[in-house]
Amino acid sequence: MSMRRKTCLLYVVSKIKKTLYLCVFMINLFALGSVDAMAGWTTIDVPGAYGAKPTKAYGIDGSNIVGTYGDASGGQHGFLYNGSSWTTLDMPGADATGASGIDGGNIVGDYTDGSGWTYSFLYNGSSWTTLDVPGSYFASDIDGSNIVGGNGAIGFLYNGTTLTTLVVPSASGTGVSSIDGSNIVGWYYGASSHHGFLYNGSSWTTLDMPGASETFAHGIDGSNIVGQYFDASGGYHGFVYVIPEPATLLLLALGGLALIRRRR
Repeated sequence: MSMRRKTCLLYVVSKIKKTLYLCVFMINLFALGSVDAMAGWTTIDVPGAYGAKPTKAYGIDGSNIVGTYGDASGGQHGFLYNGSSWTTLDMPGADATGASGIDGGNIVGDYTDGSGWTYSFLYNGSSWTTLDVPGSYFASDIDGSNIVGGNGAIGFLYNGTTLTTLVVPSASGTGVSSIDGSNIVGWYYGASSHHGFLYNGSSWTTLDMPGASETFAHGIDGSNIVGQYFDASGGYHGFVYVIPEPATLLLLALGGLALIRRRR
């Protein structure tokens, strides 16, 4: 074989190898993405909770999670979970209490009085304060001076002086649940079911628990999101979801490609 033909053949083989490496890289990347879509989800249920909707996780700050649960008599209570112990939260004199958001030692949510009226509250660990949010919306979370909430049709962001409405594009209903910095999570109603969402101030991302019929995102802290979902049998569960980092997926895929090359 002439040197020229040999060089040409090596060039073709090199191109084929590069193409194969690229295909393997993409296959690994998509495979890793599908695995990570299932990873990071953990079910949480308040011990002794009872009823059709026993546990709803709504807010998270560090290792602390707040939400609501039902008891055997049909009552509703708020809860605080620090990763090892559970604390019941009840607004004094209220018929029902639901904790929705937490920031440091401050917890917000809503309660229903004996006359059936519902109000928002702020609890600082020792005292309870009723909140009067402009527009008759219910507060669902707090982050510094920013409060978010909604009325089920539209959501809002309130910084103490300005009220901004939030609506998922093309949704027939939007519920805003939690805020952490510039990131906001909640739920929206699509064509026939509810979905969670993540909004970073400019773009909207849908969040769906794998295998669930409906998903509601209720709290966010850093890369951790908590909420609730319907399982295949229609039961409610709480969840914790860890947002995957694209950079991590890329490094894992590159590592797999490097391993393939070493084996060759």
